[in-house]
Amino acid sequence: MITALIADDHPLFRRGLRALLGTMGEVEVVGEATNGAEAVTLAASLRPQLILLDLHMPGGDGLTAIRRLTALPQPPHILVVTMVSDDDSVFAALRAGARGYVLKDADEPDLIRAVLAVAHGEALFSPGVAARIMTFFSARPATDPFPGLTASERNVLQLMSRGLSNEAIAGSLGLSAKTVRNYVSNVFAKLHVASRAEAIARARDAGL
Repeated sequence: MITALIADDHPLFRRGLRALLGTMGEVEVVGEATNGAEAVTLAASLRPQLILLDLHMPGGDGLTAIRRLTALPQPPHILVVTMVSDDDSVFAALRAGARGYVLKDADEPDLIRAVLAVAHGEALFSPGVAARIMTFFSARPATDPFPGLTASERNVLQLMSRGLSNEAIAGSLGLSAKTVRNYVSNVFAKLHVASRAEAIARARDAGL
């Protein structure tokens, strides 16, 4: 059973989200929060595995809440469910520690898929958000620290440097796990490193 907490300041949306989750036999909603600060307090006491959280709420914003939630001794997986999809919001949420990002107007099957994926430690994004991520990662800087990498290999390296597993990278980029493993092997060979930790260190040193 997946325990979930809903954090949103709109009671009608919370009610609808709770009803949707209630149709999923494997999910139990253990609490509701109306702002980010309340979400952190409830998460510390209820210890849900998953939090569905809006970014913009009064009395404690979502980004601050994500940072505080990921610092808990038993941090929950966080799925952002919001109306905003601008680049700043998307990447700020990912940097803060969110594992998924879907829009409130997503179809029910897409939202259910995101809930299950993020609850199990995977990363999943709405199609429009995923497209923004791909565009961002495909944009090479004027001075490329790793000119030998292809665009796909660079995308994988950037996601590795953000702590994503191969499975999570595959889910976020819409690739098979085997394809991601091949890209990771290519990255190791081209960067002349022997481990994931070394590759991540090189990427972070380069500012990726």
